[in-house]
Amino acid sequence: MSDIAIEEPLVTEAETRVAVATQRQLIWWRFKKHKLAVVSAVIVGLFYLVAIFADGIAYAPPFDTQASRSYIPPQPIHWFTADGHFQPHVYALKGKRDMRTFKLTYAPDASEPRDLVLFGRGYPYKFLGLLPTDIHLFGVSDGKPQDALFLLGTDELGRDVFSRLVLATRTSLTIGLVGVGLSLILGILLGGISGLQGGWADVVIQRVIEILRSVPTIPLWMGLAAAVPASWSPQQVYFAITVIISLIGWTELARVVRGRFLALREEDFITAAELAGASRLRIIFKHMVPSFLSHIIAAVSLALPAMIISETTLSFLGLGLRPPAISWGVMLQDAQNLQTLGLAPWLLFAAIPVVVVILAFNFLGDGLRDAADPYG
Repeated sequence: MSDIAIEEPLVTEAETRVAVATQRQLIWWRFKKHKLAVVSAVIVGLFYLVAIFADGIAYAPPFDTQASRSYIPPQPIHWFTADGHFQPHVYALKGKRDMRTFKLTYAPDASEPRDLVLFGRGYPYKFLGLLPTDIHLFGVSDGKPQDALFLLGTDELGRDVFSRLVLATRTSLTIGLVGVGLSLILGILLGGISGLQGGWADVVIQRVIEILRSVPTIPLWMGLAAAVPASWSPQQVYFAITVIISLIGWTELARVVRGRFLALREEDFITAAELAGASRLRIIFKHMVPSFLSHIIAAVSLALPAMIISETTLSFLGLGLRPPAISWGVMLQDAQNLQTLGLAPWLLFAAIPVVVVILAFNFLGDGLRDAADPYG
């Protein structure tokens, strides 16, 4: 009896799976292969979790000042007691004036341990802006955390650097989100009208884009931010800075959208939508934008770090958010003076989240850009 040859299938199961997959699935499968982008996405997600729950993570009132706490260095955490039991704690600090340099130095007092606890009590706040509470992620078992716990030290006014850094994360990251959101709307709307309408509308929008892009960015930011009245409240300045950054940041996305619309406006489904009586806005947002949504997502992920850098730069130069508002740029203002850095180098801790989140956003953007073309 002769052997019967078993033919292998012409199409493998993996190829069939790819053939019937949606565009979203293809993008996700390709994105997962970009390990650095996945790690960056986790980091960005953690930063936004910190921003959402900032009040609960911060243990000390961000505006609580006291001269006796000025320039306290970062306080180490001791994880085990003298008899080997696991009990995170810190030691009380005793300040002493050096009579030769007149510098106040702090030394831990091992006779006064302060136990750290999860979900300890601290200053009152509203959880998610709704529920009044005084429970924080961690604190000390007895006493006020602002008088006993200094994880990243204190600044010149005795304010806790860790708590201020956590709350600054919310401001800096939300400015990026709101700014990109406004830029996204302007970029898609004006770029879409420019590419779909053509004619005089295209000429006017493109000349406006060229004018904005021809002006040096930093001087333009400085000029617009300097026009914000000094008498405005932090909330008004916050809104103004967001609008200013958005009005400058939409031009690049508008150019990309215009190019895509020029390529799509002669397609059959656009002609069918026009014959069916669809308005220009409906054609833009319902028919054309979804066809290259993945590219917009990649562009947004790359625009976010630029927005964050813009706010940090303006605030660092004293032209953006101003105290008592808290942002990464505002905190870095304290690190401008070399004499201050000599006394309290830990004030540069505010630069670490800026560097980390910018790198994470850029790696995430690279991964999304590569995944946006799943057939490539």
